[in-house]
Amino acid sequence: MKKKIKNNVSWLGKVDWELEKFHGEDYSTHSGSTYNSYLIEEEKTVLVDTVWMPFADEFVENLAKEVDLKKIDYIIVNHGEVDHSGALPALMKLIPETPIYCTANAVKSLKGQYHEDWNFNIVKTGDSLDIGNGKSLVFVEMAMLHWPDSMATYLTEDNILFSNDAFGQHYASEKLYNDLVDECELFEEAIKYYANILTPFSAILRKKLDEIIALNLTIDIIATSHGVIWRDNPMQIVEKYLDWSNDYQENQITILYETMWNGTKKLAEKIAEGIYLEDPDVVVKLYNVAKTDTNDMITEVFKSKAVIMGCPTVGNNILNSMAGFIHYIKLMKFKNKKAAAFGCYGWSGESVKVLNKLMEDAGFEVISEGYRNQWNPDLEAENEAVEYGKSLAKV
Repeated sequence: MKKKIKNNVSWLGKVDWELEKFHGEDYSTHSGSTYNSYLIEEEKTVLVDTVWMPFADEFVENLAKEVDLKKIDYIIVNHGEVDHSGALPALMKLIPETPIYCTANAVKSLKGQYHEDWNFNIVKTGDSLDIGNGKSLVFVEMAMLHWPDSMATYLTEDNILFSNDAFGQHYASEKLYNDLVDECELFEEAIKYYANILTPFSAILRKKLDEIIALNLTIDIIATSHGVIWRDNPMQIVEKYLDWSNDYQENQITILYETMWNGTKKLAEKIAEGIYLEDPDVVVKLYNVAKTDTNDMITEVFKSKAVIMGCPTVGNNILNSMAGFIHYIKLMKFKNKKAAAFGCYGWSGESVKVLNKLMEDAGFEVISEGYRNQWNPDLEAENEAVEYGKSLAKV
């Protein structure tokens, strides 16, 4: 069922309450998601994006109830990834000659995924498409936010920015708008989305946001492709993105550890105690890497000024979960963050050195040689760990 957004613009998407994983198994969606498609009915009828392929038949059926498919004049593909374009093959079987407007890279993406040579029309930043009644669609390339083919589309007069993945969240709600949902939940999902998907492209994002601002567009609504639509002070999420893209950090230190027989866990807790004793104002968070959701931990790393990594030595190295998580950290290309390490060992004790090297390779400033403890911590070792925490508190 379509829902009117403004004047002749409607939402026609899918709320996916059951979604638990996204991008394969790489992204956790504790709050489900939505796949937002939009229908513009002026003198020309325009469809902006579709939905994920599992919902393609349902989407096309619902769309056909709202509009004669043969009267769709244009289809806008802001991004070729399957969660946005997945219903295109089913739709194009019914209206194969309908013009598709997208970037040059989106043509490559769509042809590569669906092996169809549809009626593609390539657009670039500043190009526009007249849709009648004094309104136009203006295109803005958003390369690497988060794919090379990404773009946004702006509807003049109604002042709606169809932003695709930018400014979105994996957040399921029937209420559709930011002012109708729990603000704390919304921003938790928004920062998680940014931290895990857009962080590697922060430098590009800053330049693109400056470019969009320089266009002097009046934006009344930001219609994203996932989650809720920003209609109440929509620029608040743009301001957040400007903040998040600027080597973001809060007054937080996060301790991430993995343990075999709880020795390293003890050290982690004592280090946290030491940090708090030295600086009660700093937020200290503690997570077992093997037991905690990866994307939630990445979000906490994103918010942190320093990350303290702990792992026992196993086979002259570190445990698998910790190694895999640091690999993920490296992919995020974090900037302006510090790191330190600790761990227990029985025989050779290389884990701290390995952690320091891996975090340095991931772009972190390693601020300490680290703390090692042989065997299970006794009272003296626990006190040393507290002191180590104190030494790290004022990074």
